[in-house]
Amino acid sequence: MSDRGVGAVNAPQVGGVAWAARDHTAMGLPASFDLPVDGHLDALADLAAGAAYLEWRRYRHVAALHTDLVLAEEDRDERAVDAFAQCAARIATALSVSQYVAERLLDNAVALRDRLPRVFECLRDGVVSPSHIRTIVSRTELIHGRSYQGLVDADIAAALRKPGTWSTGRVRDLCDQMVYRRDPDAVRERRDDALKGRCFFTEAGLDGMATVGATMSAEQAAIVARVVERLAAQVCRHDSRTKTARASDALFALVEHAPFGCDCARPDCTFTVVDADEVAANAARIVIHVVTDTTTLTGPATATEGAAEPAAHARTQDADTTAAAAEGVSADQVVVEERSADAVAAEAVSTEDVAAEGVAAEAVATDEVAAEDVPAEAATDEDAVEAAAVEAPDVEPELVDGVGYIAGLGIVSGAHVRDLAADPAAVIRPLGDGTDTPLPATQPADPYRPSAALNTYIRARDQYCTWPGCTKPAWDGDLDHITEYDHHHHHPEQGGQTTATGLGAKCRFHHLLKTFGDFVDDQYPDPDNPGRIIRTFTIPEGRTVLGPAYTGLDTHPGLDMIVFGDPPGAGKKKPSTSGEPEPEPTRPAPRTEQKHARRRQERHRNRLRNNLNGVAPPEAEDTPPPF
Repeated sequence: MSDRGVGAVNAPQVGGVAWAARDHTAMGLPASFDLPVDGHLDALADLAAGAAYLEWRRYRHVAALHTDLVLAEEDRDERAVDAFAQCAARIATALSVSQYVAERLLDNAVALRDRLPRVFECLRDGVVSPSHIRTIVSRTELIHGRSYQGLVDADIAAALRKPGTWSTGRVRDLCDQMVYRRDPDAVRERRDDALKGRCFFTEAGLDGMATVGATMSAEQAAIVARVVERLAAQVCRHDSRTKTARASDALFALVEHAPFGCDCARPDCTFTVVDADEVAANAARIVIHVVTDTTTLTGPATATEGAAEPAAHARTQDADTTAAAAEGVSADQVVVEERSADAVAAEAVSTEDVAAEGVAAEAVATDEVAAEDVPAEAATDEDAVEAAAVEAPDVEPELVDGVGYIAGLGIVSGAHVRDLAADPAAVIRPLGDGTDTPLPATQPADPYRPSAALNTYIRARDQYCTWPGCTKPAWDGDLDHITEYDHHHHHPEQGGQTTATGLGAKCRFHHLLKTFGDFVDDQYPDPDNPGRIIRTFTIPEGRTVLGPAYTGLDTHPGLDMIVFGDPPGAGKKKPSTSGEPEPEPTRPAPRTEQKHARRRQERHRNRLRNNLNGVAPPEAEDTPPPF
């Protein structure tokens, strides 16, 4: 009988040397916390990679326990408390966690070992966080035992290793895209079962509170949320409730047909009483944006034996074309606007909160929506095709389907997109007129404001706020001029232009942080991938982090074929009409102008440094872990 793990009373750690007593220098840890800001940030980035490695080791030990105690018996063990439960019980006892937690840990370890070995290596190497690993495991359960299991694992791992940062939403979308487009039949069956299982429930809570919930389709949930948010926003800035508390009160007012009002008690408040029914009646104006392509709308194509499926895999091997539609079918990018049940008119709807540079949001109309016919990107890497054929010579023909993206909710299957498109209330708008003519970039009367086409394109391309780690939907945020626009028109050629490269989606918080803080962001074309852009974010102390590694261009690669014309006067300096040098301009806010100039110089220095090093983006190993 071993006494391993049993320590003395009040011992800080059992089963080994306490971490605090270990040699920090040998582990590469700073000997002191007396560090400059950069030193602390470097340490945090290194610790994040270290935590990923430790999590990898934990899963390896758990997987080894499964091999020793479960693997030989799991196919024939019919005991109520089988080998799996007993193995989990050992883990639960040793770690003082519940049986449920231990079983989930065991499930994840087995999934990483058997289903996602290449993703597992990404965890070991610190390129993905433990929280993202749990998302990947849960979102790939559908591929277990399927012929394409190894291909999905390889595709996800290749995407994770791309330079750039990840958020929970982008990791979730990546996994869903890989699964949904490879097994549309299984996805459809699961969705049908899920719809049959939709429910309404209440749960008693503490202190006289309770929880009310319902499961429904993603688009219905989005409409409900938008109606509640719209009513909850009908208050003045003196309202004392939190945003979530207001939403709770707004939901009750909608159900009870009761009035909703601001609680500020000010006699001059215009939101003292708001008619909840009137707000709900305007739900027909709520639009749920769905981005997809024409191939997905027409349905999946059956892959032919030994040809189409390897070709599809070859496309996914290119990290820039992971969402290409079935080979040989056109992929016009379209936006499906799914309205609420009361909506019947196909009229244009204005997009809210699309201020491009500044504090106040100013609406930009979306009467016209972006783009042009673009062919699906076909596989051209013969080596990748042959490698795929060698890896899986006996792969059964699979259906390869496209996917759609619902703003704020993520990836949905092709079958789901077709269901939405078949709804009489849906409005399908191709992105453009199908010609090679560049689309207008700005509104005719205001070169600062993006055109409806560019506005839609930017949001479909970015999907979320582009700030590292942020998951706020691009459709609910602002369009920001990366380089500040010259509103005073003294030097328009120096200001940021209203172009696809010059604009990026940001949530309101990060927009304000960039505008009024000392953070510097940059965005410029990727010389190695035409049509794509590189984003960087630099904190005040100088540390630079890459932007998102996965965007709408990965979901729908045809987007990078859309071309916009130059804005009026782009890059052209107006000549002096007097023939004399123009006087030095004066500005009402010189400090702001100096800050903007500093940012432009910083971006220029970064690009020069990258050019001297022979690379466009920073090397992956020079950036912190992408989470």
